[in-house]
Amino acid sequence: MPKISKIVFLFVALFSAAQFISSEQAAKIKRNNMQKLKEIYVAGGCFWGLEGYFKKVRGVVQTEVGYANGTSDKTDYYSLKKTDHAETLKLMFDENVVAFAEILAHFFRVIDPTSLNKQGNDAGRQYRTGIYYTDARDKKFIEDFVAIEQKKYAKKIVVEVAALANYVKAESYHQNYLGKNPGGYCHIDLRLAEKPLYDESKFSVPSKRELRMTLNDTQYAVTQEKATERPFSSEYDKFNEKGIYVDIVTKKPLFSSSDKFDAGCGWPSFTKPITTDALNYTEDTSHGMLRTEVTAKRGNSHLGHVFDDGPKAQGGLRYCINGASLEFIPLEKMEELGYSNYIPYVK
Repeated sequence: MPKISKIVFLFVALFSAAQFISSEQAAKIKRNNMQKLKEIYVAGGCFWGLEGYFKKVRGVVQTEVGYANGTSDKTDYYSLKKTDHAETLKLMFDENVVAFAEILAHFFRVIDPTSLNKQGNDAGRQYRTGIYYTDARDKKFIEDFVAIEQKKYAKKIVVEVAALANYVKAESYHQNYLGKNPGGYCHIDLRLAEKPLYDESKFSVPSKRELRMTLNDTQYAVTQEKATERPFSSEYDKFNEKGIYVDIVTKKPLFSSSDKFDAGCGWPSFTKPITTDALNYTEDTSHGMLRTEVTAKRGNSHLGHVFDDGPKAQGGLRYCINGASLEFIPLEKMEELGYSNYIPYVK
Protein backbone atom coordinates (compact mmCIF):
# COMPACT_ATOMS: atom_id res chain seq x y z
CA MET A 1 0.00 0.00 0.00
CA PRO A 2 1.44 3.42 -0.98
CA LYS A 3 3.01 5.96 1.30
CA ILE A 4 0.55 8.37 2.89
CA SER A 5 0.57 11.94 1.61
CA LYS A 6 2.39 14.69 3.49
CA ILE A 7 -0.92 16.44 4.14
CA VAL A 8 -2.43 13.52 6.02
CA PHE A 9 0.81 12.94 7.91
CA LEU A 10 0.92 16.54 9.06
CA PHE A 11 -2.61 16.13 10.36
CA VAL A 12 -1.91 12.85 12.09
CA ALA A 13 1.23 14.28 13.67
CA LEU A 14 -0.95 16.65 15.64
CA PHE A 15 -2.28 13.71 17.61
CA SER A 16 -0.73 11.01 19.75
CA ALA A 17 -0.85 7.45 18.46
CA ALA A 18 -3.43 6.59 21.08
CA GLN A 19 -5.92 9.15 19.82
CA PHE A 20 -8.44 8.52 17.09
CA ILE A 21 -9.11 10.80 14.14
CA SER A 22 -12.29 10.91 12.14
CA SER A 23 -12.69 10.72 8.39
CA GLU A 24 -14.36 14.14 8.58
CA GLN A 25 -11.35 15.67 10.31
CA ALA A 26 -8.92 14.05 7.89
CA ALA A 27 -10.94 15.29 4.95
CA LYS A 28 -11.40 18.85 6.17
CA ILE A 29 -7.67 19.55 6.39
CA LYS A 30 -7.08 18.88 2.72
CA ARG A 31 -10.19 19.96 0.89
CA ASN A 32 -12.28 23.02 0.35
CA ASN A 33 -14.57 21.98 -2.47
CA MET A 34 -14.95 18.25 -1.93
CA GLN A 35 -18.07 18.35 0.16
CA LYS A 36 -21.39 16.96 -1.02
CA LEU A 37 -23.78 19.11 0.97
CA LYS A 38 -27.35 18.02 1.54
CA GLU A 39 -30.21 19.90 3.20
CA ILE A 40 -33.00 18.39 5.30
CA TYR A 41 -35.41 19.80 7.88
CA VAL A 42 -36.50 17.77 10.91
CA ALA A 43 -39.07 18.56 13.58
CA GLY A 44 -38.74 16.70 16.87
CA GLY A 45 -40.21 18.69 19.72
CA CYS A 46 -38.33 21.61 21.25
CA PHE A 47 -35.73 22.63 18.68
CA TRP A 48 -33.19 23.64 21.31
CA GLY A 49 -32.41 20.03 22.18
CA LEU A 50 -32.59 18.79 18.59
CA GLU A 51 -30.03 21.36 17.49
CA GLY A 52 -27.81 20.65 20.49
CA TYR A 53 -27.78 16.96 19.63
CA PHE A 54 -27.09 17.31 15.91
CA LYS A 55 -24.26 19.75 16.50
CA LYS A 56 -22.44 16.75 17.98
CA VAL A 57 -23.06 14.48 14.97
CA ARG A 58 -20.02 14.07 12.74
CA GLY A 59 -20.61 15.33 9.21
CA VAL A 60 -23.17 17.97 10.15
CA VAL A 61 -21.72 21.25 8.92
CA GLN A 62 -24.48 23.76 9.68
CA THR A 63 -27.60 23.99 11.84
CA GLU A 64 -30.36 26.55 12.13
CA VAL A 65 -33.65 26.48 14.00
CA GLY A 66 -36.89 27.79 12.57
CA TYR A 67 -40.55 27.14 11.99
CA ALA A 68 -41.84 24.99 9.13
CA ASN A 69 -44.93 23.79 7.31
CA GLY A 70 -47.43 26.19 8.72
CA THR A 71 -50.24 28.02 6.95
CA SER A 72 -48.40 31.32 6.47
CA ASP A 73 -45.02 32.47 5.24
CA LYS A 74 -44.71 34.66 8.33
CA THR A 75 -44.70 33.64 11.97
CA ASP A 76 -42.79 33.96 15.22
CA TYR A 77 -42.39 32.02 18.46
CA TYR A 78 -45.56 33.49 19.95
CA SER A 79 -47.72 32.90 16.84
CA LEU A 80 -47.13 29.18 16.27
CA LYS A 81 -50.53 28.08 17.52
CA LYS A 82 -52.15 30.46 15.08
CA THR A 83 -49.97 29.66 12.04
CA ASP A 84 -49.59 25.90 12.77
CA HIS A 85 -45.83 25.86 12.21
CA ALA A 86 -43.64 23.18 13.78
CA GLU A 87 -40.42 23.96 15.62
CA THR A 88 -37.90 22.65 13.10
CA LEU A 89 -34.17 22.15 12.71
CA LYS A 90 -32.54 22.93 9.38
CA LEU A 91 -29.58 20.62 8.78
CA MET A 92 -26.77 20.86 6.28
CA PHE A 93 -24.57 17.80 6.23
CA ASP A 94 -21.78 16.38 4.08
CA GLU A 95 -22.84 13.13 2.43
CA ASN A 96 -19.18 12.39 1.74
CA VAL A 97 -18.78 12.01 5.51
CA VAL A 98 -22.16 10.89 6.84
CA ALA A 99 -24.91 9.02 5.00
CA PHE A 100 -28.44 10.42 4.81
CA ALA A 101 -29.57 7.18 6.43
CA GLU A 102 -27.38 7.87 9.46
CA ILE A 103 -28.84 11.37 9.84
CA LEU A 104 -32.35 9.88 9.86
CA ALA A 105 -31.27 7.15 12.28
CA HIS A 106 -30.02 9.81 14.69
CA PHE A 107 -33.32 11.66 14.35
CA PHE A 108 -35.40 8.58 15.19
CA ARG A 109 -33.07 7.84 18.09
CA VAL A 110 -34.00 11.04 19.93
CA ILE A 111 -37.75 11.22 19.28
CA ASP A 112 -40.76 9.11 20.14
CA PRO A 113 -42.11 8.65 16.59
CA THR A 114 -45.46 7.31 17.83
CA SER A 115 -46.24 10.34 20.02
CA LEU A 116 -48.66 12.76 18.38
CA ASN A 117 -47.98 16.45 18.96
CA LYS A 118 -45.87 15.77 22.05
CA GLN A 119 -42.18 15.22 22.75
CA GLY A 120 -40.80 15.16 26.28
CA ASN A 121 -42.70 17.64 28.43
CA ASP A 122 -43.74 19.73 25.42
CA ALA A 123 -47.23 19.30 23.97
CA GLY A 124 -48.99 21.01 21.08
CA ARG A 125 -48.97 21.04 17.31
CA GLN A 126 -45.81 23.15 17.28
CA TYR A 127 -44.00 20.16 18.83
CA ARG A 128 -45.12 17.59 16.27
CA THR A 129 -42.54 15.42 14.53
CA GLY A 130 -41.76 15.71 10.84
CA ILE A 131 -39.20 15.29 8.09
CA TYR A 132 -39.44 18.02 5.47
CA TYR A 133 -37.48 17.71 2.23
CA THR A 134 -36.48 20.24 -0.41
CA ASP A 135 -35.59 17.64 -3.06
CA ALA A 136 -38.59 15.61 -4.28
CA ARG A 137 -36.26 12.70 -4.99
CA ASP A 138 -35.81 12.27 -1.22
CA LYS A 139 -39.50 11.49 -0.62
CA LYS A 140 -39.34 7.77 -1.39
CA PHE A 141 -36.07 7.27 0.48
CA ILE A 142 -37.55 8.86 3.61
CA GLU A 143 -40.78 6.88 3.30
CA ASP A 144 -38.83 3.63 2.89
CA PHE A 145 -36.75 4.51 5.94
CA VAL A 146 -39.88 5.18 8.00
CA ALA A 147 -41.34 1.84 6.83
CA ILE A 148 -38.31 0.02 8.25
CA GLU A 149 -38.63 1.95 11.52
CA GLN A 150 -42.33 1.07 11.73
CA LYS A 151 -41.44 -2.62 12.15
CA LYS A 152 -39.94 -1.72 15.54
CA TYR A 153 -43.20 -0.31 16.93
CA ALA A 154 -46.64 -1.74 17.67
CA LYS A 155 -48.17 1.74 17.47
CA LYS A 156 -48.32 3.71 14.23
CA ILE A 157 -45.49 6.14 13.50
CA VAL A 158 -46.94 9.66 13.22
CA VAL A 159 -43.90 11.50 11.81
CA GLU A 160 -44.96 13.80 8.97
CA VAL A 161 -43.12 13.33 5.69
CA ALA A 162 -43.72 16.28 3.38
CA ALA A 163 -42.11 18.85 1.14
CA LEU A 164 -40.84 21.88 3.05
CA ALA A 165 -43.27 24.78 3.07
CA ASN A 166 -43.35 28.24 4.62
CA TYR A 167 -40.08 27.93 6.50
CA VAL A 168 -39.26 30.90 8.73
CA LYS A 169 -35.95 31.29 10.55
CA ALA A 170 -36.42 31.54 14.31
CA GLU A 171 -35.42 34.51 16.41
CA SER A 172 -31.73 34.96 17.11
CA TYR A 173 -31.97 34.03 20.79
CA HIS A 174 -33.19 30.55 19.78
CA GLN A 175 -30.15 29.89 17.56
CA ASN A 176 -27.60 27.59 19.25
CA TYR A 177 -29.57 28.09 22.46
CA LEU A 178 -27.89 25.32 24.44
CA GLY A 179 -24.47 26.46 23.28
CA LYS A 180 -25.19 29.87 24.76
CA ASN A 181 -27.09 28.44 27.75
CA PRO A 182 -25.47 25.08 28.66
CA GLY A 183 -27.82 24.58 31.60
CA GLY A 184 -30.91 25.34 29.54
CA TYR A 185 -33.92 23.09 29.15
CA CYS A 186 -33.43 20.08 26.91
CA HIS A 187 -35.73 17.09 26.48
CA ILE A 188 -32.99 15.12 24.68
CA ASP A 189 -30.04 13.40 26.34
CA LEU A 190 -27.18 15.00 24.40
CA ARG A 191 -24.79 12.32 25.66
CA LEU A 192 -26.42 9.87 23.26
CA ALA A 193 -24.53 11.52 20.40
CA GLU A 194 -21.30 10.12 21.84
CA LYS A 195 -22.60 6.55 22.06
CA PRO A 196 -22.89 3.87 19.33
CA LEU A 197 -25.86 4.56 17.08
CA TYR A 198 -27.04 0.96 16.96
CA ASP A 199 -27.16 -1.81 19.54
CA GLU A 200 -23.75 -3.48 19.49
CA SER A 201 -24.45 -6.20 22.03
CA LYS A 202 -25.04 -8.78 19.31
CA PHE A 203 -21.63 -8.11 17.79
CA SER A 204 -19.64 -10.14 20.28
CA VAL A 205 -15.85 -10.18 20.33
CA PRO A 206 -14.54 -13.78 20.22
CA SER A 207 -11.45 -14.87 22.12
CA LYS A 208 -8.16 -15.45 20.31
CA ARG A 209 -8.71 -19.17 20.76
CA GLU A 210 -12.12 -18.98 19.11
CA LEU A 211 -10.72 -16.93 16.26
CA ARG A 212 -8.00 -19.51 15.64
CA MET A 213 -10.79 -22.03 15.10
CA THR A 214 -13.09 -19.86 12.96
CA LEU A 215 -10.72 -17.79 10.81
CA ASN A 216 -8.34 -19.05 8.15
CA ASP A 217 -4.64 -18.22 8.43
CA THR A 218 -4.85 -15.09 6.28
CA GLN A 219 -7.93 -13.72 8.06
CA TYR A 220 -6.30 -14.24 11.44
CA ALA A 221 -2.97 -12.72 10.39
CA VAL A 222 -4.65 -9.64 8.91
CA THR A 223 -7.17 -8.91 11.67
CA GLN A 224 -5.10 -9.93 14.71
CA GLU A 225 -1.50 -9.44 13.61
CA LYS A 226 -1.83 -6.46 11.24
CA ALA A 227 -0.68 -8.42 8.22
CA THR A 228 -1.43 -7.32 4.66
CA GLU A 229 -2.91 -9.72 2.12
CA ARG A 230 -1.37 -9.95 -1.32
CA PRO A 231 -2.74 -7.35 -3.78
CA PHE A 232 -5.40 -8.61 -6.21
CA SER A 233 -5.87 -11.74 -4.08
CA SER A 234 -9.21 -10.82 -2.47
CA GLU A 235 -12.49 -12.05 -3.86
CA TYR A 236 -13.87 -8.58 -3.07
CA ASP A 237 -11.33 -6.63 -5.13
CA LYS A 238 -13.42 -6.64 -8.33
CA PHE A 239 -16.68 -7.43 -6.55
CA ASN A 240 -19.70 -5.22 -7.31
CA GLU A 241 -22.82 -6.77 -5.75
CA LYS A 242 -25.16 -4.69 -3.58
CA GLY A 243 -24.92 -5.24 0.14
CA ILE A 244 -22.77 -4.48 3.17
CA TYR A 245 -19.32 -5.53 4.29
CA VAL A 246 -19.08 -6.60 7.93
CA ASP A 247 -16.13 -7.27 10.21
CA ILE A 248 -15.14 -10.93 9.76
CA VAL A 249 -14.51 -11.06 13.52
CA THR A 250 -17.55 -9.41 15.14
CA LYS A 251 -19.95 -9.23 12.15
CA LYS A 252 -20.53 -5.52 12.74
CA PRO A 253 -21.20 -3.55 9.51
CA LEU A 254 -18.20 -1.52 8.33
CA PHE A 255 -18.81 -0.50 4.71
CA SER A 256 -21.59 -0.28 2.14
CA SER A 257 -21.38 -1.34 -1.50
CA SER A 258 -22.68 2.17 -2.29
CA ASP A 259 -19.29 3.57 -1.24
CA LYS A 260 -17.12 0.96 -2.94
CA PHE A 261 -15.02 1.79 -6.00
CA ASP A 262 -12.23 0.24 -8.05
CA ALA A 263 -9.05 2.09 -7.13
CA GLY A 264 -6.88 -0.25 -9.21
CA CYS A 265 -4.61 -0.82 -6.21
CA GLY A 266 -5.42 -4.50 -5.70
CA TRP A 267 -7.42 -4.13 -2.48
CA PRO A 268 -11.13 -3.40 -1.94
CA SER A 269 -11.53 0.37 -1.68
CA PHE A 270 -14.25 2.57 -0.19
CA THR A 271 -14.83 6.32 0.05
CA LYS A 272 -16.19 6.24 3.63
CA PRO A 273 -17.28 3.80 6.34
CA ILE A 274 -20.96 2.84 6.53
CA THR A 275 -21.46 4.88 9.71
CA THR A 276 -19.24 7.53 11.24
CA ASP A 277 -18.74 5.47 14.42
CA ALA A 278 -17.67 2.24 12.73
CA LEU A 279 -13.88 2.74 12.73
CA ASN A 280 -10.92 3.87 14.79
CA TYR A 281 -7.97 5.76 13.31
CA THR A 282 -4.37 5.65 14.53
CA GLU A 283 -0.94 6.71 13.35
CA ASP A 284 1.03 3.85 11.80
CA THR A 285 4.81 4.20 11.33
CA SER A 286 5.53 0.55 10.53
CA HIS A 287 7.56 -0.60 7.51
CA GLY A 288 9.27 2.77 7.21
CA MET A 289 6.03 4.47 6.13
CA LEU A 290 3.77 7.09 7.64
CA ARG A 291 0.16 6.01 7.33
CA THR A 292 -3.22 6.18 9.02
CA GLU A 293 -4.36 2.74 10.12
CA VAL A 294 -8.07 1.93 10.34
CA THR A 295 -9.40 -0.68 12.72
CA ALA A 296 -12.89 -1.82 13.59
CA LYS A 297 -14.09 0.12 16.63
CA ARG A 298 -15.87 -2.98 17.89
CA GLY A 299 -13.25 -5.70 18.42
CA ASN A 300 -10.27 -3.65 17.16
CA SER A 301 -9.69 -5.82 14.09
CA HIS A 302 -7.03 -4.45 11.76
CA LEU A 303 -8.66 -3.54 8.44
CA GLY A 304 -6.18 -1.52 6.39
CA HIS A 305 -5.35 2.16 5.90
CA VAL A 306 -6.97 5.37 4.69
CA PHE A 307 -5.32 7.62 2.10
CA ASP A 308 -6.13 11.00 0.55
CA ASP A 309 -6.00 9.94 -3.10
CA GLY A 310 -9.60 8.81 -3.48
CA PRO A 311 -12.27 10.22 -5.83
CA LYS A 312 -12.47 13.97 -5.21
CA ALA A 313 -16.21 14.12 -5.87
CA GLN A 314 -16.75 11.61 -3.06
CA GLY A 315 -14.59 13.44 -0.53
CA GLY A 316 -11.08 12.52 -1.61
CA LEU A 317 -10.49 9.60 0.76
CA ARG A 318 -9.61 6.01 -0.12
CA TYR A 319 -10.14 3.37 2.50
CA CYS A 320 -7.77 0.64 1.33
CA ILE A 321 -9.07 -2.47 3.08
CA ASN A 322 -7.88 -6.06 3.29
CA GLY A 323 -10.62 -8.29 1.92
CA ALA A 324 -9.61 -10.92 4.46
CA SER A 325 -10.98 -8.70 7.22
CA LEU A 326 -14.42 -8.53 5.62
CA GLU A 327 -17.50 -10.66 5.07
CA PHE A 328 -20.11 -9.66 2.50
CA ILE A 329 -23.85 -9.70 3.26
CA PRO A 330 -25.96 -9.41 0.08
CA LEU A 331 -28.81 -6.90 0.11
CA GLU A 332 -31.46 -9.56 -0.35
CA LYS A 333 -30.33 -11.38 2.79
CA MET A 334 -29.79 -8.41 5.08
CA GLU A 335 -33.20 -8.48 6.77
CA GLU A 336 -33.09 -12.24 7.21
CA LEU A 337 -29.66 -12.03 8.84
CA GLY A 338 -30.59 -9.21 11.21
CA TYR A 339 -29.22 -6.21 9.32
CA SER A 340 -32.48 -4.45 8.44
CA ASN A 341 -31.28 -1.22 10.09
CA TYR A 342 -28.55 -0.99 7.49
CA ILE A 343 -30.69 -1.54 4.37
CA PRO A 344 -31.10 2.24 3.79
CA TYR A 345 -27.30 2.54 3.51
CA VAL A 346 -27.34 0.43 0.34
CA LYS A 347 -28.46 2.30 -2.76
